[in-house]
Amino acid sequence: MEMMDSVERTRLPERLQRREDERQREAEKKRQEKDGQAVQEEKSGYFSSSFGLERAAIEEALSGEDAGAEALDEASGRLQRLQKLLNDSMMFLASYDIRQAQEHLTRLQAALETRRQQLQPNKKFAFKSRKKEAPAATAQPAPPKTRAKETPAEPAAAQCGLRGLSGQVLFMEAEEIGQKDVQLSQLRQCTVTLRGSPATLHMRDLSGCKVLCGPVATSVFVDNCSDCLFTFPCQQLRTHSSTDCRFYLHVTSRAIIEDCSGLHFAPFTWSYPGIQRDYELTGLDQSWNNWDLVDDFNWLAMDVRSPNWEVIPEKERITHWN
Repeated sequence: MEMMDSVERTRLPERLQRREDERQREAEKKRQEKDGQAVQEEKSGYFSSSFGLERAAIEEALSGEDAGAEALDEASGRLQRLQKLLNDSMMFLASYDIRQAQEHLTRLQAALETRRQQLQPNKKFAFKSRKKEAPAATAQPAPPKTRAKETPAEPAAAQCGLRGLSGQVLFMEAEEIGQKDVQLSQLRQCTVTLRGSPATLHMRDLSGCKVLCGPVATSVFVDNCSDCLFTFPCQQLRTHSSTDCRFYLHVTSRAIIEDCSGLHFAPFTWSYPGIQRDYELTGLDQSWNNWDLVDDFNWLAMDVRSPNWEVIPEKERITHWN
């Protein structure tokens, strides 16, 4: 009995030491978590301050009655820097803050284009089209493009685009879309090829379409589209109210979806002569692609991926687009 008491007395300091070690580890863990939270709050505070100041400068530039082309170019440059600030800050911002910032950017972009159009009337846009042909068993040379014709007028925020067409193969080239805001709307069973570098790309009410686009300098917005195939590089992708669409994507921020289902993603693989020049014009980082990082604003679980999007298996991906 005395021997057992002696052993217990020997083990008592060991247990106390273990408890003290555990207490210190827990205290260190809480300290690190507190420090990490402080860093996140500091970064978030810096973002809010910087974003607010830059946004105010852009709004002031756009509100001036005598704002000329030079002022608008400066506002456009500031807007691109503001988009980059948001892209670089998404990893530590709350979803609500991201959404608010993106809504501000969308409004600023629309205001910028409205001011541009007030300075210079829209030019009529022409596109080339031909009837969609049935797929052939062997590759055939592309038939000559038919005579260009005009599209219906686009909303004020867009500088050029295509609207209200069905069953056609459509082309827009670099000189037509370069550094412009392009809108595709109300298209059915069309194939659209955009070779060049738009400033933004808006796609609304598309069904059964295939859209191939060169590097987009800022954002791509997809709204109310179904059963479509998209491929493009961009800084930001925002998809709303769309179903059963496939994206071959190069995006330097995290793609965002909302009120969507049946979306599938794979890395961007399309190419064309001159695409490298278009990458350089947009400043997109070709080494940084977040094609498989998708935030679903309708899915709040952090530890389970949203069921509204999936990765396209490698064996099912398109690698040759001609």
